[in-house]
Amino acid sequence: MSAGRPRVVAWSVITVALVVAVLLRLVLGARGWSWPTTEIVDLRLGALASAAVAGASLGLSGVLLQALLRNPLASPFVLGLSSGAGLAVSVAALAASWGATWVVADGGMVAATVGAALALVVVVVAGRRHGAIDPVTLLLAGVVVASVAGALTVLVQYLMPPSSRGDLMAWAMGRIPELPERVPLITAVVLLAMIGWWSFVRARWLDAACTADDEAMSLGVDLPAMRWRLVILSGALAGSSVVLCGPIAFVGFVAPHVARLMLGAGHRGLVAASTILGAALLIAADALRLAMPLPGAGKLPVAVVTAILGGPIFLWVLRRHGGRGA
Repeated sequence: MSAGRPRVVAWSVITVALVVAVLLRLVLGARGWSWPTTEIVDLRLGALASAAVAGASLGLSGVLLQALLRNPLASPFVLGLSSGAGLAVSVAALAASWGATWVVADGGMVAATVGAALALVVVVVAGRRHGAIDPVTLLLAGVVVASVAGALTVLVQYLMPPSSRGDLMAWAMGRIPELPERVPLITAVVLLAMIGWWSFVRARWLDAACTADDEAMSLGVDLPAMRWRLVILSGALAGSSVVLCGPIAFVGFVAPHVARLMLGAGHRGLVAASTILGAALLIAADALRLAMPLPGAGKLPVAVVTAILGGPIFLWVLRRHGGRGA
C-alpha cells in the first residue's frame, strides 16, 4: 500500500486483529466459552503471554530470514530452525535427566539458540550452488535438516526416562503453557525487545540487504557482517519461541507475507507489523484449537492448527514465486 490513508487502514486492521485474537483467547478456556473468573484469569493471561511472545518472535525471525536469504519462502520452520532448536532443547533435557542440570539452568534458551543457528548454517551451506544461494536447493536442504532433526528428536524422546517422556512429547507437538516458566519467558521478552529495536533502527540496512550485493555495499552496508548478525538474531528468536511453546509451524512465514501485502516491502513497517501479526496469529490459533475440540481426543496441539492453516498458504506462495528469490 502507498503512504497516507491506506497505511492508516492497514495499521487499523492489524491492531483490530490483535485485539480480537486477545479477546477470543480470554473468553475461551479448556471448558469452552466463559469470561475468566479470578481463579482462572492468571492461567489465561499466562497463555496469552506465552503465545504473544512466541508468535511475535517467530514473525520477526521470519522477516530477518527473508531479508538474509532474499527469499519470500524463508521462515524458521521451513528452513529447519525450529526443528534444530527443538532437537537441541531435547538433548539438553536428556542431559539434565542424566545429572547435567546446568545445561537447562536458563530454561534451555542457549541450547535452543545454538541449535537454531547451527541448523540455519547447515541449510545455507547446503543450499549454495556455484557460489550462490539457490532458492529451490535451499528449501530442499531445509526440508532435509528439519526431517533429520525431527527424527533425532524422536530418538532423544525414546531415551528419556518414562516419567519425563510425556511432557517432552507434548512440548514437541507444540503447546501454549498457561503457567510459563519465568526465566524462559523473561529471556524471550528481553530478546524480542532488543532484536526488535535493532531491526527497526536498522530497517534501511535490511532494505539494502534485499538488493544486489554491489548495490547494498555501495550504500555502506557490510554484507558479510550483516548476514552473520541476521543468522544469530533469527536463531535466537526461533530458539526462544521453541523453548516457550515447542516447534510451531508457519507463523514465521505467514506473518511477514500478510504484513508485506498490507504495508509493502519497507522494513520499518514490516518489522513492526510482522511482530504484531505473529503474536495475533499464534493467539488466534490457540483460541481456535480450544473452540474446536475433537470428539474423544481432547484439544488439538497448536502446531497442528498452524500447520493446517499455514501449509496451503505456503504452497500458494511457492507456486506464485516458483522458488525465486524475493
